[in-house]
Amino acid sequence: MTLLKPVTIPGIDAYTAEHSSPDPSSFVRLSQDAETMLGEPDLVSGHVVGGLLRTFVHVLRPRLVVDIGTFTGYSALSLAATLAPGGRVITCEVDPLRAEAAGKNIAASPYADRVTLRLGPALQTLEEIEDPIDLVFIDADKPNYHAYFQAALPKLADHGLIVCDNTLWRGDVLDEATGDTDAQAIRAFNDAVRADPRVECVLLSVRDGVTLIRKVAG
Repeated sequence: MTLLKPVTIPGIDAYTAEHSSPDPSSFVRLSQDAETMLGEPDLVSGHVVGGLLRTFVHVLRPRLVVDIGTFTGYSALSLAATLAPGGRVITCEVDPLRAEAAGKNIAASPYADRVTLRLGPALQTLEEIEDPIDLVFIDADKPNYHAYFQAALPKLADHGLIVCDNTLWRGDVLDEATGDTDAQAIRAFNDAVRADPRVECVLLSVRDGVTLIRKVAG
């Protein structure tokens, strides 16, 4: 699988991948689909981020997880893999072809009973959710990151967590003059979250950048 351009010194991404536990064996099909059927391997979060998601779920014990940006189903299944009994994942995908591929991967996994795939705009899905959300993973179209954050935050449980992928965008967030619209969107998102008094955030230099966001008490 092709790795994103490292943001840190050469070799660090490969080293962290080699020294992180591998994905469950049932995930093999996901990496194959990303490379052969969907043809966009860079859009898969990667097993380091997948392991991070499984760890968050293990620690938080969420009852409701929302995954924004299904693609092949990798992140949804990473989130589902360590769910406690009664936990569920709602994963959102707007592209029918990706949803079809993800649906097959989810159905073929050991976690199919924990995952519901919603085809349609994620903002609409978020609006329809009435239960408190314990964990949100955002890895979708970059210009809408702030909209997803704004829609998810009021529904986030008091001890919930929002996790956003690709928040370093290959390091291009450092270039204020970049013409890359996705990089511009991520820069604006990072600035807005950092300035939002409702939350505390930390941007981790994991793979392509992972931002953790929680509500400020009170």
